[in-house]
Amino acid sequence: MPHPHALIDFANPRQPAGTAVPLAFGEPDQVLVAHAVHEVAAVLAQVDALSRQGRWCVGYVRYEAAPAFDAALQVRAADGPLAWFGVHTQPLPEYTAEDQSEPTVHWNTGVSRAVFDQNMAEIHRAIAAGELYQVNYTAPLQAQFSGSALAYFAALRRAQPRAYSAFIDAGTEQVLSVSPELFFDWDGERILSRPMKGTAARGATPEDDAANATQLRNTPKERAENVMIVDLIRNDLSRVAQPHSVRVPRLFHLEALPTVWQMTSDVEASTRPGTTLLDVFTALFPCGSITGAPKVQAMRMIKTLEPAQRGVYCGAVGVVRPGGHATFNVAIRTVTVQGDTARCGIGSGITFDAQAEGEWNEWRSKRMFLERASQPFELLETLALCDGELPHVDLHLDRMAGAAQHFGTPWDRTRALQTLQALAAAHPQGAYRVRLLLSANGHCQAQAFALADTPQPVRLQLAKAPIAEAHSEFVRHKTTRRAHYDAFTPTDATVFDTLLFNAQGELTECTRGNIAVQLDGRWVTPPLACGLLPGVGRALHLQSGRLTEAVVRVEDLPRAQGLAFINSLRGWLDATLV
Repeated sequence: MPHPHALIDFANPRQPAGTAVPLAFGEPDQVLVAHAVHEVAAVLAQVDALSRQGRWCVGYVRYEAAPAFDAALQVRAADGPLAWFGVHTQPLPEYTAEDQSEPTVHWNTGVSRAVFDQNMAEIHRAIAAGELYQVNYTAPLQAQFSGSALAYFAALRRAQPRAYSAFIDAGTEQVLSVSPELFFDWDGERILSRPMKGTAARGATPEDDAANATQLRNTPKERAENVMIVDLIRNDLSRVAQPHSVRVPRLFHLEALPTVWQMTSDVEASTRPGTTLLDVFTALFPCGSITGAPKVQAMRMIKTLEPAQRGVYCGAVGVVRPGGHATFNVAIRTVTVQGDTARCGIGSGITFDAQAEGEWNEWRSKRMFLERASQPFELLETLALCDGELPHVDLHLDRMAGAAQHFGTPWDRTRALQTLQALAAAHPQGAYRVRLLLSANGHCQAQAFALADTPQPVRLQLAKAPIAEAHSEFVRHKTTRRAHYDAFTPTDATVFDTLLFNAQGELTECTRGNIAVQLDGRWVTPPLACGLLPGVGRALHLQSGRLTEAVVRVEDLPRAQGLAFINSLRGWLDATLV
């Protein structure tokens, strides 16, 4: 069964459910490439003509192709084709979509905070001077890469589902795009653009998540950012639209992605008779959501501020079907692989009232899809097995079900329970620690390890620095990815665990369980909003009334009347702080 040279998995933007129809293509019959600005128009004209002759054309246009459509648009020199399209007779009837060789990817941190703050200040100066209204500021990320690009694409799709996804093997480079943003869908008569502007992190709890969504929808800065780009796209579309046909049927729509909330708006129009694919690109490219407004001034500032070319990132990746129906994404959340190097970009729209801290945190949220995909992990539950019984097994399965839903992992509760019951039947006596694992493809396995009694009180040490990942999804959900915890593992064998705190100085949890603190005669535990795993043992003690939630700061520890380590495996363990 052949491996594809191209995969397109675009949701239908005109259907409420956004149903995807995956398409795979083998070796292209013909390749159309533009290496220079003056060659781009001819490539797009050929794509248009060949699609109308019944061919499929799959490819991309680099951000640096912009001067081909308007010489006033300034960009840096590109290090690859400005446009590349494979031409195919038909999709593959069947194919092998994934390679079994797991990729290894280690991303750098990108721009430093000092440079970020400096560039934010320069953008604010330009806006205050009236030079522009908004700039989409981005920074490049780079990684050492080994393994299969196709396997990494599969991991990226799991990390960023419900996207306009595309894999293109162009020979010297592979494009792995899992963009959630639609650039345009044009059927030859009607055109739809769905710019994405406005971002908020997902919440640690359903209540926090709903509050973050409400705040995003109602924050003046986010709404202003969205409206600016909607206006820009309305103006761009008017260049190919029939008179008075441009309209905005949907504004400020929220889309729930795995790590962020995104705000989108729809702009649509009827195109004039005789409009070509080249006309559409000339009117719209690059998409205003990744430039800023006005476009010419914003791109001039981008060239000044950003140290390197953007490449396919912030360009467009898409497919032109037989008959000329064209659908392209805005190539955000897009990785390019060249040999042993992978590149991606992260950015956000900066308006006058944007704050450096808020934008920096938005960048961290946006790059989480890379962190998800770059290291394989499994979902994990750790529970007790005592004389053939599994205490509170339903609560553990509930928590794993929630993690499976969050990460888009196939979940079969009955199969998971049967796996645990089979393990319990094989260990009818004694105390055991059980690890239940759920792989990315939904496979369950369970292991049992002998569990010894734990002498009390256990000794805890306070972390020497805050845990940077306190609000990560890998803290809110239990997985085998534990590097952020392992960094705090005690080196003293007499110390049982490390007590963690977040950047605000609030206690969170220990690396293997939750924490309870006795203050003013009552036992309290940090709320989930501080950044911690919702432990099953913690939940049981909250339900019984033994614990209540309260923020506890590091400076509160000297007046604590008692400490306890809690998890469902070992129960409530009295603790002391060393």
